Amino acid sequence: MNVTIDATVSQRIPNIQIGIVTYHNITIGDSPQMIKGRTQLYQENLFLEMQDAPVTTRAGIAEWRTLWKQLGADPNRYRHSAESLLRRIAKENYVTPIHSGVDINNFFSMNYEIPIGLYDASKIDGDLTVVVGTEEDRYEALNGREVKLTNIIHTKDAHGSFGSAYVDSARTAVTEETTDAVQVFYLRPSQSVEDNTKLLQAAGNMFTQINGGTYTTYIITAS
Repeated sequence: MNVTIDATVSQRIPNIQIGIVTYHNITIGDSPQMIKGRTQLYQENLFLEMQDAPVTTRAGIAEWRTLWKQLGADPNRYRHSAESLLRRIAKENYVTPIHSGVDINNFFSMNYEIPIGLYDASKIDGDLTVVVGTEEDRYEALNGREVKLTNIIHTKDAHGSFGSAYVDSARTAVTEETTDAVQVFYLRPSQSVEDNTKLLQAAGNMFTQINGGTYTTYIITAS
């Protein structure tokens, strides 16, 4: 699977970094109690922290709000997924367990403060392209609603749009039947490629410790 960044993205964010982690032979199921407990405790700590400082002052959230504007989207109307997640936690509306794939993905997003998508590789058709959406780009989201992707950074395959830094599609959702997956990290350009590589490796290690299988990481840049 090849992944490329379209000029609609790179022209607006020349230093863009997209992280890719591919997983093979994983087993998705109920998250271990240790992960559930750790995630709950982490959310409680975040809640306390955000009583003194708004969500938008957190480094990762603030950086992606700026990038959102550079791409042409309104961060106050269409919040990137990491900000939406932390805003829930700030209201003490904690994220509840779904399965070991989604739970770990949510933990990464709240920990790294960046949008991250997890997709069933068997439901992806061909190569991936990271693009900025037009009025024609849309899909059925996980909540069952049709989402328009105008000025929203997202991924496309041969079948069309399927995942974004806003909300993901139902078409490529990971389930307990998933054995191969692709994780897309909308990394912070302010961090070095070396630091972001370490981030991806740490994420791959933790994910496979919980779900088994093997992983490969790489970073895509505009060049």
